[in-house]
Amino acid sequence: MTVTNNDCDRPGLKPLETALAELEQARPQNVLPLATEQVAISSGLDRVLAEDVASPSQIPNYDNSAMDGYAYCDASWDGNSPLKVVGTALAGNAYSQQVPSGNCVRIMTGAQLPQGCDTVVIQENVALNDSKQLRINHRPQLGANIRSAGSDVERGQQVFTQGLRLSGVHIGMLATLGVSHVAVYRKLKVAVFSTGDELRLPGTELPQGCVYDSNRLMITTLLQRLNLEVIDLGIIADNPAAIEQAFKQAAVQADAVISSGGVSVGDADFTRDILQRLGDIAFYKLAIKPGKPFAFGYLHNQTSTPDANNRKNATAFFGLPGNPVSSAVTFHQLALPKLRQMSGEAFPQPLRLQVPSASAFKKRPGRTDFQRGLLTNHNGTLEVHSTGNQGSAIFSSMVAGNCYVVLEQDRGNVSAGEIVTVEPFDRWIS
Repeated sequence: MTVTNNDCDRPGLKPLETALAELEQARPQNVLPLATEQVAISSGLDRVLAEDVASPSQIPNYDNSAMDGYAYCDASWDGNSPLKVVGTALAGNAYSQQVPSGNCVRIMTGAQLPQGCDTVVIQENVALNDSKQLRINHRPQLGANIRSAGSDVERGQQVFTQGLRLSGVHIGMLATLGVSHVAVYRKLKVAVFSTGDELRLPGTELPQGCVYDSNRLMITTLLQRLNLEVIDLGIIADNPAAIEQAFKQAAVQADAVISSGGVSVGDADFTRDILQRLGDIAFYKLAIKPGKPFAFGYLHNQTSTPDANNRKNATAFFGLPGNPVSSAVTFHQLALPKLRQMSGEAFPQPLRLQVPSASAFKKRPGRTDFQRGLLTNHNGTLEVHSTGNQGSAIFSSMVAGNCYVVLEQDRGNVSAGEIVTVEPFDRWIS
C-alpha cells in the first residue's frame, strides 16, 4: 500500500475493504434472526425466505396454445386440403373431444390443446369460408405455437433459495405455482436515535446555531424499505447518562442500533466512550471519505438467554457520523449490507461499472472516496459527471446524483476522460 504524508492517511484508519470483510464475518451467531414464521404471500413483500421453495406442480400444468389460431394434427394434413373447424377451445373452457383427422379446432391463447392436436397455426395465416372450411396459407412447423406442460417449471424443481428477499415478481411466481404461504425469517428489530444538543425536529422553531435532525429521519425511512421493525428513540441530548440509557434500552429491545453523531473526537462526543463501556467496538475510524468516524461493534445484553423472539445476547451497533452525507454513505456502504445479512440474506456485493469521467474530481490519496455523480447515456456511451461540491455537509450532492464515483484509496486527482469506478444508486437509496 502506498503511504503518503497527508492528514487523511494516519495510523489507525482501517481500509474499507478490510472493514467490509470483517463486517461480513462478524459474530453472525449472536445476531441472526433464527426464528421463522409462515406468512401469506400477499404479506411477503421484502421478507426473506427461511427455506428453499420447490414447485408443487409443473408450469404450465397442461399443453396450451401460445397464440390465437387453430389447432390440428400436423401428420393428418396433406398440406393442401382444407381443414374442417369442429369446435372452439377457450382458456378455462377446454374442447373435451378427440379431434378427428382432417379437422381442427379454433383455439385462444392459454386454452388447453385438444386431444389429437400437436400444432397451432396463427389466425393471421389462415382463410376461413362460410362453411367452416379452413385453408392454411403458411404451414407452421410441427409443434408451433404450443407451450408444453412443464416447459417453464417442472414438478419438484427448486424455484427459490433460502435467503432470497421477495420482490413483487417473486410473489407473482409463487402465486403461479399455487403456493399460498412461505416460511420467512422474523423481522429484524433496529433502534435508531440521533445525538446532539443542536438538533431540532423539522417543522419546529430553529434557534440560532441549531439544525434540523435529518439523519434520523433519513435512516428510519431507508430502513422501512428493508421491511424491518424500526424503534425510533428520537433525539438524545449530548448527555452521557442519556446516551448510555438509550444504548441500554436498544440492547434490550433491538437486534441492532444505529446512532447518528457523537462518534468523532469533539468534546461533546460521548458515544464512543459509552460504547466501549457497554460492549465491544470491532472497529472505529475508516479510510473512507466521507464517513471516517464510523464505528461498529456489539452491545452486551444483560439478558443471558434468548428472548421470546429468539434474539441472542448481543446487539449490533452502527455509529454513523453526524454530517448528513457521511451518515448516508456509511449507512449505505457499511450498515445496510450487515443488516441485510442479519435479516437472512447473503452479504451483498454492489454493482460497479467502469465508466469514462466527463468531469475532473479532486482527491487526495489516503481514503476510498465516495464522490457523488450523475451517470448519463451520451450518444450510446455511459459517462459520469460530478454533482459539484463534494463536502460532507452538502446533502444536495446526494439528491442531485444517481451514483457514487468510487475513487480508490491510493488514487489522487482525476482528470476528465479518465476511467473511474461507478456504483449506481440501488433500490435502497435511490
